Amino acid sequence: MSFASFSEFLAMGHHGLYVWTAYGICLTVLVLNVVAPVVARRRYLQQEARRLRWENQK
Repeated sequence: MSFASFSEFLAMGHHGLYVWTAYGICLTVLVLNVVAPVVARRRYLQQEARRLRWENQK
């Protein structure tokens, strides 16, 4: 499929809204699948560090 202009490429034959929304949702899910475990690990390590400091203060 070839497009005469960039605006035709974005319009995707009048299916642009659906196509770009699908790409956006897919990209969002992929980013969340990478970011969520990193944030959860960081939170876990911070909680463990707090717990160890608290136990060592006893």
